[in-house]
Amino acid sequence: MKNYQIIIAILFLLISSTISAQDELGSYLKVAAENNTELKSKFSEYMAALEIAPQVKALPDPQLAFAYFIQPVETRVGPQQFKFSASQLFPWFGTLKDKENVAIQQAKAKYEVFLESKSKLFNDVRSTYYNIYFNAKAIEITKENIQLLNTFKRLANIKIEAGLTSALDEYRIEMELGDLENQLALLIDQDGVLSIQFQKLLNSESKVVFNPTIQLDDINLNLSKEQVLDSILSKNHQLLTLSLQQEALSYQKSLAGNNGKPSFLVGFDYTVVGKGDNNLAGTDAFVFPKIGISIPLYRTKYKAMVNEVLHLQSAKEFEIENKENLLSVVLENGWKNYSDADRRIQLYKSQSALAELSLNLLETEYSTGNMSFEEILRMERKLLKYKLEAEKAIADKQAAIAFIHYLMGR
Repeated sequence: MKNYQIIIAILFLLISSTISAQDELGSYLKVAAENNTELKSKFSEYMAALEIAPQVKALPDPQLAFAYFIQPVETRVGPQQFKFSASQLFPWFGTLKDKENVAIQQAKAKYEVFLESKSKLFNDVRSTYYNIYFNAKAIEITKENIQLLNTFKRLANIKIEAGLTSALDEYRIEMELGDLENQLALLIDQDGVLSIQFQKLLNSESKVVFNPTIQLDDINLNLSKEQVLDSILSKNHQLLTLSLQQEALSYQKSLAGNNGKPSFLVGFDYTVVGKGDNNLAGTDAFVFPKIGISIPLYRTKYKAMVNEVLHLQSAKEFEIENKENLLSVVLENGWKNYSDADRRIQLYKSQSALAELSLNLLETEYSTGNMSFEEILRMERKLLKYKLEAEKAIADKQAAIAFIHYLMGR
C-alpha cells in the first residue's frame, strides 16, 4: 500500500500543472487516485507481476537424494551402507535471461494497464464534475428566471389593477412559472444523482458539495489535431500495453528456441562405506562426480512452440494496427465535439447578450402599454435557453479536452 501511495503521489505531481487553475477539481482527482478500488486493484496486479521475474530467472531447485542399503553391498574395502546424491540442472545459455525478460515486459505492460485505468478514472471524474458544474449553473439560472418572472408578475398585476391589460397576462406568467419550477425540481433531483455518482468514483463517504459561485475556466487545447494524434500514437496507454506485450513475445520466441536446446546436469554421489571383515575401512567414502545432458529429440514439439509465438506476434501486430485506426476515429469524434463546443460558447454568449438587451426593451415597452406580454415571455424563454446553452458549451468543451487528454495518456 505504501508503494501505491508513492506512485499515486508521483503521478499526481506530473499532472498538477494541467489542473492548477481548477483547484477544486484537482483535489477531487487526488482523492479519487488514493481511494478508487479499481485503481488499487490494477496496481496490486502490477505489483504481483513484478514478483514473477525473480522466480523465473532462478535456476531449478537442486535435487537431493538419500539411499540406505538394506542389504549392504560388499566391496573390497567394506560394505556400502548408505548414499547421498545431489544434482543441479542448468538450462541452455540465455534461457533464464529470456524468461526474466518476458516477465519484465509483462510487468511493464501491467503498469501501463494501471496507468490506463488511472487516465480513465481521471477522465470520468472530470466529466462527472463538469456535469455537476452545468447542473449547478442550470439551477442558478433557472432560479434567476423565476425571480425575473415574479418581477414581471408584479408589473402585470399593476397594469391589471389599472385596467390597462387583462388577467390573461397573469395566467401566462403562472403557467410559465409552473414550468420553470418543475424544471428546477428536476435539476435538483439530477444534482443528487450526479453527487452520488461522483462519490462512487472518489470512493468517499464525504458528501460532495459543489460551490455554485465557481466559474469554469474556458481553457483551450493549444494543440493541433496532428500534434494530438502524434501524441496518442506514442503515449496512449492501450497502445503502449500492446507494444510491451509484443516485446514480451520477442523474448518468448527466443525462449521457445532455447527450450529446444540441450540442458546440462551436474552432480555427485557420496557413498559411505562401513568396516569390512579385515577392519581396513569404516570411515572411507566414495565421491562420484556425474554430468548429464538432456537431448530434445522430439523436434516437432519445439518447432510448434516457435510457430505459436510467431502467430501470436502476427496477431499482436494486427491488434496494434487496429487499435491505432480505432483511436484515430475516436479522436476525430472527440475533436469534432471540442470544435463544436468552442463555437457554441461564442454563439450563445453573444445570443444571451442580445436576448437580455431585447428583454429590457420589451419590458420598458410593456410598462408603457405598447407591447404584448406574450413577446416578453417568448424572449424570456430565449434568454433562459441561451444562458443554459452557453454554460453547457463551456462544460462540453472542457469534457472534450479531458477526453482528448485521456486518449493522449494523461
